[in-house]
Amino acid sequence: MSLSESLNMHRLALCQALDEEDGERLDALLPELRSADIAEILEAILEEQADPPRALALLGRLPLERRASVLGHLPGDAQLVLAEALSDERLLTILEEMGSDERADLFNLLDEGRRQRLLRRMARREREELKRLASYEEGTAGAIMTADYVAIPSGMTVSQAMMRVRQTAPDAETVYQLYIVDDQGRLAGTLSLRQLMVAPPGEPIDALMIRDVIHVPVDEAQEAVARIVARYDLLALPVVDADRRLVGIVTHDDAMDVVESEATEDIHKGMSIGSLEDGVSRVPLWSLYRKRVIWLVLLVFANLFSGAGIAYFEETIAAQVALVFFLPLLIGSGGNAGAQAATLMVRGMATGDVGIKDWGKLLGRELLVAGSLGLTMALAVAPIGIMRGGEALALVVAMSMVTIVLFGSLLGMCLPFLLDRLGWDPATASAPLVTTLIDASGVLIYFGIATAVLSAA
Repeated sequence: MSLSESLNMHRLALCQALDEEDGERLDALLPELRSADIAEILEAILEEQADPPRALALLGRLPLERRASVLGHLPGDAQLVLAEALSDERLLTILEEMGSDERADLFNLLDEGRRQRLLRRMARREREELKRLASYEEGTAGAIMTADYVAIPSGMTVSQAMMRVRQTAPDAETVYQLYIVDDQGRLAGTLSLRQLMVAPPGEPIDALMIRDVIHVPVDEAQEAVARIVARYDLLALPVVDADRRLVGIVTHDDAMDVVESEATEDIHKGMSIGSLEDGVSRVPLWSLYRKRVIWLVLLVFANLFSGAGIAYFEETIAAQVALVFFLPLLIGSGGNAGAQAATLMVRGMATGDVGIKDWGKLLGRELLVAGSLGLTMALAVAPIGIMRGGEALALVVAMSMVTIVLFGSLLGMCLPFLLDRLGWDPATASAPLVTTLIDASGVLIYFGIATAVLSAA
């Protein structure tokens, strides 16, 4: 049985037990599921039945720690629905059990009045930490970091450091990497738990720690943070403030969430959709319409240039009607080549593989590759041109194929760099945008070459 089938069976069993108010069966089923699986079932209940009390009844059967874990696995819209259905007191008990980063994310979803009521009920230390984490700008290291880490004061011995680990480990997000801080909280070094465990008890940790620590400022873009975690294969990445004080860590799983989010956003932009607030199955219809319609309407007007180009060359088309047969083939080939080049450049820029400094080298490479592709495609289509209209038409089609593919590829390669220099997201160089530009240009190139060649023949 697959995992999805097993989850569906558990969901049906849980829903049936909820309908029958069979507490014993619920208590028997819930321990068999992981927190992420329970969160998926809760989300399905909210989507299918829009029934917060039913979901809350299921959530309430869990121990407090698991309740917090399940809530942390839910998407923001589902978290907000459940949070609004909970009293301040019950929500506060769950918030206190959540990880600091998940707590801050949920806190930011609440309205201002609810936030203030919850803050007044918190202990001062927790209140100040939550306000600090919730204040960081979205899309930065500060917004995705957690304050649940193990920090060891510089100057301790190994045995003293082990005692500190035992004291702080229960609340830490990860204990495999330990961070050494000086008396002002500045990051001094790092040490793995393994190093600590095998070292002599009396040895100073200052002699064991790695001083050259990879770290990022709190305002570093989350995409850059994810790239650093992936590049150096880190379990966690320390985050520091302007004075190099350690303020949090970004764990590997949080970095991977950023990678998924950014990849999804780039794919959406790559199809001229724009970023969606939620999954495509959950986003409101109006929002889905609004995200798609703007670019589509703009591209409709852009396509008018293709029609204008065809109208301009009406005499050439009338003289050689067979030219129309090859028009979709040629502009389609140019659009495909341009979309390929744009996709390669956008992805390369997103991963840091290429930058503006590489533009000259990439231009030369693209000229060679696109020229070779154009020649190959021209040789493939030339025999059809001979059959449809003779050698002159075949020459027009072959020359147009090489020129349009070359132009499309260079446009697709250069457009992301141009947008980046203008301060726009390179992913805006989407396949629909590139193909629309190449459609209009391809019409002019094709019929321009046809007019020149056929009039001279």
